[in-house]
Amino acid sequence: MAVRIKSVNKGSAAEKLGLRAGDTLLSADGNEINDMLDYQFYTSGPSLHLAVQRGGKLEYLQAQKGEYEPFGCEFETYLIDKKHSCANHCMFCFIDQMPKGLRETLYFKDDDERLSFLFGNYITLTNLSEREAERIIKMHISPINISVHTTDPDLRVRMMANRNAGKVLAYLDRFAEAGIRMNFQLVLCRGVNDGAALEKTLEDLCALYPAAASIAAVPSGLTRYRKGLYPLTAYDAQASREVLDILERWGNRCKQQYGCRLVYPGDEWYLAAGRPIPPHAFYEDYPQLENGVGMWRLFQEEFFEELHAHRPRWPVPPRRMDLVTGTLAAPLIGQSVEALSRRYPQVRLAVHPVRNDFFGGNVSVTGLVTAADIVAQCKGKLKSRHLGVPEVMLRDEKDRFLDDWTIPRLEKALGVKVHLLPCGGGALVRALLGFRLP
Repeated sequence: MAVRIKSVNKGSAAEKLGLRAGDTLLSADGNEINDMLDYQFYTSGPSLHLAVQRGGKLEYLQAQKGEYEPFGCEFETYLIDKKHSCANHCMFCFIDQMPKGLRETLYFKDDDERLSFLFGNYITLTNLSEREAERIIKMHISPINISVHTTDPDLRVRMMANRNAGKVLAYLDRFAEAGIRMNFQLVLCRGVNDGAALEKTLEDLCALYPAAASIAAVPSGLTRYRKGLYPLTAYDAQASREVLDILERWGNRCKQQYGCRLVYPGDEWYLAAGRPIPPHAFYEDYPQLENGVGMWRLFQEEFFEELHAHRPRWPVPPRRMDLVTGTLAAPLIGQSVEALSRRYPQVRLAVHPVRNDFFGGNVSVTGLVTAADIVAQCKGKLKSRHLGVPEVMLRDEKDRFLDDWTIPRLEKALGVKVHLLPCGGGALVRALLGFRLP
């Protein structure tokens, strides 16, 4: 495969070599360049022998640079080629449960091993080619994040509606033997891969330690748009307690055997079961924070640590602000801002839990709250002209909600000034005390 150069960074080794936009990079040190992983890996050395095509002519060039210094080429897309899309039809897939009419990018299902290494995305391995598997081992791409769900081959085929879903589990042993560290994710569906199936999955994955770096289990998210999909039932308090008992027992076993917990329940299990969130030490180094594992505890630790240590440079002036959050996080946010207001009585904050009517079902996380639900549930109930909105409710560009509402549109609908709030506990304290409200 040939990769076309879009631009060359000034002062880079590529520029010094005379490369320019429109040239085609064929290989580095005899290794074909197919995508960003190939490019980064094979151009990392201090001396490079390159095959380049320019103006229809093949040229062989030699470059000198610092080891691991970026070579300096930019391409049409970050990955160079297209993202690998998902070939599964999982019974719990959230994208299959979304309503029509949202942004086109929200319906793309990625399942790309490169994004796993570069950005922490989870992959299922079902569309991993043998060449890509060998490359992971050769380049020692580690860690990688894998959505396993179950180690029962037949059950995995059924859950993912992909005939390859069972046999690709063999990659786990190959990667473990090669010293590739793996973080595992289990999305549990009530009555499908929990109970005895979960016990067997944990037994198999824990046996891969130390290649198994962490195992997280989260409940399947169910929306009201499941017509024609596999009939799944949300976890109630009793069912959540049963899952927690299994996860904690295996975590305790690993702690005793390996010195680390390894198995971590998602926060939702504790909230649904009505059990207290474990202490800070339980989560060790928070290996699966992005999966909603330990987010409550870490937020609380950071919030109260910053609150007690915070020393404003100037007196905090009186201010009022309304805050919106998802129903799952509402108790935590409410307790936290109440403590802040006790310490700073002049700061009056009102928390508004927003029920997710847009998606319905058991969806309650803050990141999936839409602007339309905020307006429907908060209009006429706000106590100030300032609205704090968690930035996680917006896309990466921080300009649009899931339902495509913009911040100016939300401000106009509610007659408020919107302030984007950080998600970290300490950062939230600093933001709430540092805003200069007109």
